[in-house]
Amino acid sequence: MALNAAVAAAVALAAGLVLGAAAGWALLAAALAFLLLRDARHLRALIAWLKAPRAGEVPDARGAWGEAFALLHRHERSGAREQGELARALIRWRKAGQALPDGVVILDAGNRVEWCNDNAEEHFGLDARRDLGQPVVNLVRQPEFVAYLESGDYAHAVQMRSARGGGRILSVQLIPYGAAQKLLLSRDVTRLERIETMRRDFVANVSHELRTPLTVLAGFLETVRELKLDAQRTRDYLDLMSEQTSRMRRIVEDLLALSALESAPPPSPESRVDVASLLGKLKSDAEALSAGRHRVTLEAEGAFDLLGEESELASAFGNLVSNAIRYTPEGGAVRLVWRASPAGAEFSVEDTGIGIEPQHIPRLTERFYRVDRGRSRETGGTGLGLAIVKHALARHQAALDIESEPGRGSRFTARFPARRVAPAAARPATTPTS
Repeated sequence: MALNAAVAAAVALAAGLVLGAAAGWALLAAALAFLLLRDARHLRALIAWLKAPRAGEVPDARGAWGEAFALLHRHERSGAREQGELARALIRWRKAGQALPDGVVILDAGNRVEWCNDNAEEHFGLDARRDLGQPVVNLVRQPEFVAYLESGDYAHAVQMRSARGGGRILSVQLIPYGAAQKLLLSRDVTRLERIETMRRDFVANVSHELRTPLTVLAGFLETVRELKLDAQRTRDYLDLMSEQTSRMRRIVEDLLALSALESAPPPSPESRVDVASLLGKLKSDAEALSAGRHRVTLEAEGAFDLLGEESELASAFGNLVSNAIRYTPEGGAVRLVWRASPAGAEFSVEDTGIGIEPQHIPRLTERFYRVDRGRSRETGGTGLGLAIVKHALARHQAALDIESEPGRGSRFTARFPARRVAPAAARPATTPTS
């Protein structure tokens, strides 16, 4: 603008020399007025554009104003580009936060909620829109968390139950960062806690189950060593010691069988199990175990085989059969039933035994769980048979259903899906040998 004014003054001076002083001053005033009006128009255009900048649209001007407008436009485009990059980074960050398997809550210096992901909403019962800006202690009120937050010691996580109920257990930890801000992380450890509880119970049960026969053995050995026993008494003690040794061996064998089921690769869906042959063997074994004390029958419908690991299924079915024999009083009946179709198959073992109280049924497949510990030991059970059954069936995508009524008997049914069933293969007839 100063340059334009200087030019106008020079032109007015030249005109004054030619036309006279009055004409020169008039011309100078007109030139300055023109420049002021033009600058005022550009200034209004600039103000309007700054109030509502539009991408790609800047006021049209030349000279100094044109350069100023171009410079502002470049700055505006650069700022829009940076703002877009920041917005995209924020979106990526939020997506990453939502993808985390843990709950995440960002707390400001006053422990107020700034942001949370979906898992945190589920764990703590938060609402991402409603609860922003709220003190976290007003939203997560479990005493364990409040004490943890106020302690200032966040080196370790604290465990607490979820506000949503359902028995869910959370591991919660605070991580300070920045200027007194905090990250609140939560993880659902319900399954891990259940596994840890099962591990502790398992160790305690194994210790108990092995300690009992070992205590008996130690007592017998001390008696044999310190007392002078005749040959018959010595044989009696040795027989009892052999029984306890056999019991420990069965426990160890069943534990090894369980371990093998848990660590083995999944059974091949291509391996075929000859169900007809397996059923015949199960019936023979049941009759041998019963030794004539029970009526054992077999019913089979549907010429279908199973697809899977024969040894695992034989072990599972065998455990069901032996349980029925052991817990059915003399004179009772044990019925083996096989039903199969393209839609699936089921193998049932029904007995007229002592039955089971309803409250025990959900826990029957737990390791070492016994309805009657004394009776189980008398019948030679280890408390692991049904756990083996459950694992073997689960590896074949099969389920175990248990129905029982005290004093009337029980029915255990293994149900197999269609993908584990195939039409029985043609097999050559066996020729009896002389």
